[in-house]
Amino acid sequence: MMSALPPHPFDAAGPRPSFGAYLAQLRLRRGWSQLRLAEQLCAASGSPTVTRHEVSRWEREERLPADFWLGWLAVVLDAPADGLAAAAERSRLRHRLVAPPGRAGPGRPETRDRVGLDLLGLAHTWLTSASDETVLIGPAPAPPAGAARPTRSSLAEVAARLAAARRLDDVLGGTDLAATTRALAAAAAHATCSPSGAVPTRKAARLRAEVAQLRGWTLGDAGDAAGALSAYRTALGEAAVAGDRPLAGHVLGSASHLLAGSGDAAPALLLARTAYAGSRRALSASGRALLLHRIAFAAASAGLRGAAEAALTAAQRAAERRATEHDPPWLYWLDEGEFDAMAGRCLAALGRSARALPLLARAAARSGQPRTAALDKAWLAHARLDAGEADGALLAASGALLDTIRSGSTRALDLLTAFGDRLAPHARLPGARDYADLLVAARPYLPGPARDEWRAADRVAGDD
Repeated sequence: MMSALPPHPFDAAGPRPSFGAYLAQLRLRRGWSQLRLAEQLCAASGSPTVTRHEVSRWEREERLPADFWLGWLAVVLDAPADGLAAAAERSRLRHRLVAPPGRAGPGRPETRDRVGLDLLGLAHTWLTSASDETVLIGPAPAPPAGAARPTRSSLAEVAARLAAARRLDDVLGGTDLAATTRALAAAAAHATCSPSGAVPTRKAARLRAEVAQLRGWTLGDAGDAAGALSAYRTALGEAAVAGDRPLAGHVLGSASHLLAGSGDAAPALLLARTAYAGSRRALSASGRALLLHRIAFAAASAGLRGAAEAALTAAQRAAERRATEHDPPWLYWLDEGEFDAMAGRCLAALGRSARALPLLARAAARSGQPRTAALDKAWLAHARLDAGEADGALLAASGALLDTIRSGSTRALDLLTAFGDRLAPHARLPGARDYADLLVAARPYLPGPARDEWRAADRVAGDD
């Protein structure tokens, strides 16, 4: 029986990773190559059928292991079998959600999961349709039978609540905002539902689309990728009903950012390019710059350096022509500091730390709100570690950790989890020991993954 490794500092508090990322983390914690892991599996199981290439396919999630190999992975890596099985199931679900119609996800035949399954197909319909209104999702739903009916709000009142919720998103993470955006979505549905079942007006559909987009963004920040994709699908359909191509492009760009951040680079790039192709002529210069940044980040996540660099250059040109008076209200947050942050993150993802560092340092130094500060500092920590500045990286990560506690952002915690996995070569540094101590003290206050009761509440409210 292999001796157990010391508990990883993020084991108790970290978010739920995809299977490929989890397997790679477990392997690297032992200092094993993919070949070494394959050899250990063959020796332990007595079945000489696993090769380095098979391990590579598992980590890239081109395939997912069956229960037999999940059990042996748990043995040789001294890892919890239920943790590996749960990670594999999450990856199967995510691939089914984003797979184009007719293409199965890895490890299991395709099923018709309603939650987000046809987001890419709906995006293609929106892009190629002669009229935006052909992507119609039907009348606004009435509250479910037996549910308590809230006092009907006017569209203006819901719009005011939406503006306030957007400002809260600058400060708080999705974990804390889940209930707020759920209530806002219910209020928007109730304000726009018609007793006759008529299709809502364009103004009402636009409001519902903006609320659903914020709901998706919030759930993504809370670590609920499936819920976020469902909200984005709703938002895209409503934006199409409203005939609002810029908003539809923003929704697809948001979904792309979610997928790129969770390791699904190929569908993320397809969504970002679809968003830009379908809405660029209607977008303001700021909106074009934002979607070009979404393309750049997805391309960088996919390892496509040339495509990422080209999109970054085009985004910079678009940003130089921006005039904020032409921007829609949902772009209120896009400023010079945010452009620095987005470009720096993309360059960091490309491994261009020398170019990324000044941009990320400027972004982290701005007087931002806790959630954005947590993200900026976490990315800065990664870039400094890539540049060989371990002490500076640990200092930035410590600041990011404190801002993560203040904001409750699971997305920031994801970045810090990945940062912690890279610290093994620097474990003897005093700063690393201080960071580990800070992490232990902070663990009870860090955000957790998306909770099941959110989804139960959504079903009661009719969000699903």
